[in-house]
Amino acid sequence: MKIGFVGLGIMGESMCENIIKKHDDAVYVFDFVKEKVNLLAAKGAIPCASSREVMQHADVFITMVPKSEHSRSVYEEVLPDLCAGKICIDMSTIDPQVSVEIATMVKATGADFADAPVVKSKPAAIAGKLGIYVGSSEELYEKIRPILLYMGENVKRMGDNGKGLVMKICHNALVSQIQNGVNETMTLAAKNGIDIYNYAEAISYGGAGNWYLDSKKDVLAKEDYTTAFSVENEHKDVHICLNLAKQCGVSMPGEENAVRVYDKAMEMGLGKEDFCATIKVVRGE
Repeated sequence: MKIGFVGLGIMGESMCENIIKKHDDAVYVFDFVKEKVNLLAAKGAIPCASSREVMQHADVFITMVPKSEHSRSVYEEVLPDLCAGKICIDMSTIDPQVSVEIATMVKATGADFADAPVVKSKPAAIAGKLGIYVGSSEELYEKIRPILLYMGENVKRMGDNGKGLVMKICHNALVSQIQNGVNETMTLAAKNGIDIYNYAEAISYGGAGNWYLDSKKDVLAKEDYTTAFSVENEHKDVHICLNLAKQCGVSMPGEENAVRVYDKAMEMGLGKEDFCATIKVVRGE
């Protein structure tokens, strides 16, 4: 079974590298950044000049691109080469409704489609320990699960097309609110002479303990905002969440506040920094 992979960015690069290492057949790759393609080719992938060339070779076609419009563009490009027997897996984090529209378009050709967005960041992608939420039929899920396990250690089907993305958006929205709470209370503690490490240890003793704080306390203490997951990507996700909530008639005042923080972070030019850089908004830097 030949695998194709399009989108070799911060996450996609390491996800694809794990496939190359663990899969026993050819892996074809494409990205608009030629250096990324060359890097994966040096690790054993077969470079291609376009998404369509990847699709022409692949039995399973995987995409990991930034936004809804990018996913739509890729699948419109490869549509002429889709047919029964081909499997498409979009691991991008995009608007669930757009993903459902892409699924309908793909499945009309006889091919099959799953949305399978990931959680956690670059270190987990490197280690092959991502969490992956899947939106697909049960039959397709069983077929693709072994491939997804090349990249992740926790893989869960959430329902039919679009449901993997709904879960991913809910996850990232909750992270944004936990993060904002950490940023605000950590800043308040610092103003009263409590440093980050004492704060983090004390938090761990009670019900406010959380994975975000545990994983970010060191980089926050060092003020190291090297990107594992960018402000601009989380900014996209929190806005997708509010749009989804509006469509469903759900009130999310906490997330509305998180969106204001991310909007301000983008105004401050923090988009390319790690998403923990939002603490600068709270600090007024």
